[in-house]
Amino acid sequence: MVAIVDSGSTKSDWVILDDFKKVFLKTETIGFNPNFINIELIVPEIEKNNNLTSVKNSITKVFFYGSGCGVEKNRQTIKEEISKVFTNATVIVKEDLMAAAYAAYSGKPAIVCIMGTGSNSCYFDGENLTIKLPSLGFLMGDEGSGSAIGKQLVRRFFMQKLPQDLHDEFDEVYHLTIDDALKNMYHITRPNAYLAAFNKFVIERKDHPYLREMVLEEMRSFFDYQVLPYEESKHAEINFIGSIAYYYENILRSAAAELNLNVGHIVQKPIESLVDYHIKYIL
Repeated sequence: MVAIVDSGSTKSDWVILDDFKKVFLKTETIGFNPNFINIELIVPEIEKNNNLTSVKNSITKVFFYGSGCGVEKNRQTIKEEISKVFTNATVIVKEDLMAAAYAAYSGKPAIVCIMGTGSNSCYFDGENLTIKLPSLGFLMGDEGSGSAIGKQLVRRFFMQKLPQDLHDEFDEVYHLTIDDALKNMYHITRPNAYLAAFNKFVIERKDHPYLREMVLEEMRSFFDYQVLPYEESKHAEINFIGSIAYYYENILRSAAAELNLNVGHIVQKPIESLVDYHIKYIL
């Protein structure tokens, strides 16, 4: 059996294929971004999932694609922890951009972007992945991402920048105090996922002119920092992976149109396409 895992900062999608390359089971765990999670939690979180423990001894290969795995040290850490559970498996760990490139590949070169809890970009020609820009994380980067939009919303709430109707609705929904916000941003395991969770409020009101403009600003910033530096952006299709791109698709396409950029397809959950790619090209 083979496990294919797409892991973000918030959650991980798992698909187990049987020996005939057919889907045997699908399941989820929390996200295992090594930059945020306590590494000691990885094994217990996997073993908490009964679906995975029931087949762990039958798994011979694990393909793990994860956010935060662009650095060799982090890849090795994830590999070591996963190997503790799947003791009979060869574990291959790659960064989430590789999964996005595979999932978004449609037979022609493209710029591939991740826009979920975090954000990132690369150029994939079908064989080679080119990463021109570093991932600076949610403190300095992740433009257009769930954490960036959530950060803007919370910041504007506390700084009295939201229109009164939105301010009152936000207060009614969250009853958020500055002490609670700072505690959750600086003293919990996954602060980026905490900030990204505020997108529920924005998504439910994304047609509000103020929020639409706020999200549009983030999308413009994403293209400015993470797409335009690629020379290929002038002619290549730009494909997106992730829930934020999916839920804000119309706003994202508007920002791209302002810059005469060609946004192709947008995939909410890459796991299905990622599995298809493995069956066709890897397994």
